[in-house]
Amino acid sequence: MTSAQHIPTSLEPATRARPWLLLLGLVLVALNLRPALSSMAPLLGEVARSLGLSSAQAGLLTTLPVLCLGLFAPLAPRLARRFGSERVVFGVLLCLAAAIALRSSLGEFGLFAGTLLAGASIGIIGVLLPGIVKRDFPNQAGTMTGVYTMALCLGAALAAGSTVPLAQKMGDSWSLGLGFWLLPAVIAALFWLPQLKNGKHAAHASYRVRGLLRDRLAWQVTLYMGLQSSLAYIVFGWLPSILIGRGLSPAQAGLVMSGSIIVQLVSALSTPWLATRGRDQRLAIVIVMLLTLGGLFGCLYAPLSGLWGWAILLGLGQGGTFSLALTLIVLRSRDSHVAANLSSMSQGIGYTLASLGPFAVGVVHELSGGWGAVGWIFGLIGVAAIVAGLGAGRALHVQVVSEKA
Repeated sequence: MTSAQHIPTSLEPATRARPWLLLLGLVLVALNLRPALSSMAPLLGEVARSLGLSSAQAGLLTTLPVLCLGLFAPLAPRLARRFGSERVVFGVLLCLAAAIALRSSLGEFGLFAGTLLAGASIGIIGVLLPGIVKRDFPNQAGTMTGVYTMALCLGAALAAGSTVPLAQKMGDSWSLGLGFWLLPAVIAALFWLPQLKNGKHAAHASYRVRGLLRDRLAWQVTLYMGLQSSLAYIVFGWLPSILIGRGLSPAQAGLVMSGSIIVQLVSALSTPWLATRGRDQRLAIVIVMLLTLGGLFGCLYAPLSGLWGWAILLGLGQGGTFSLALTLIVLRSRDSHVAANLSSMSQGIGYTLASLGPFAVGVVHELSGGWGAVGWIFGLIGVAAIVAGLGAGRALHVQVVSEKA
């Protein structure tokens, strides 16, 4: 289990001659952790019609990658122990590129198999990056987490807004529009190559972290991560469909989602910095979650004339909720070894929990024949996230034993 995993030497403090090169690599890697997910939403209806997918199958397509984020996250420390974090990130980036290519070919089988592999790849990389940030930027953890989150949001926004126009430019081919996003993954892998030498001695020492699954604070961080992520993946998977159901075209719906995600850049970068200036992060968590809920309810129920205002509000909230979730992993950990294990636990269990949100939206929409009833899902998840966040936001450390094996 997560509480007894060995953590590789690549999580030892590293001396790097070119920290700017590591920063560039981290940004490029983060840019690739959402396009495989957000590029599908604007084209979901067209993909379903093209392949004859039922509503249930389309719902599974939005849930499957989020579920894989959780199910495959615990593999990250094991792979890093054996090969080193840097090498694992490089290899999994190539797997991500292959998954995007597979998703765009071989029909229905390729679509689901590629989606599964893409979710697994993103889940593994996402676990490793907070530990790398904690190790190599220990005195700028909040700021660096904000930069990393900002890049992640930018990648999501670019994919959400440009995939439909790309598909239209490529002969109205949804497969080519989706397949385009393998190129950024390959580019990121090339820029990550210089980091491989830093993980070459990863197997020479390891650390054991005990007691994480018995720690209440660790569970509060995990629940907050999972619940806020559930709302985020509802947006990635269903917001365009909700807006199309309200009368927007697919291109317009994709543009609104892209604009909302672009706004996340502001709060993704500023929220961790502001939250670490105070005594703890509880007030910040409540504020950003209320902004998120306000934006969601506005997009769902308010007149379309004010849609962009609600989309902006949603973006400000969600950029803050996610960047705070990642920041909490770092702040609640005493060292990079604990951070790596807490990252694995919070993302492994959290994303598995998060997958229930998009699935529930699909089920409720199928049963009700409309979108109005999904507001209850937003409200329940949001209130639960605030409760978990009030615990996770306290200025404490998880109480675990970290020892050299």
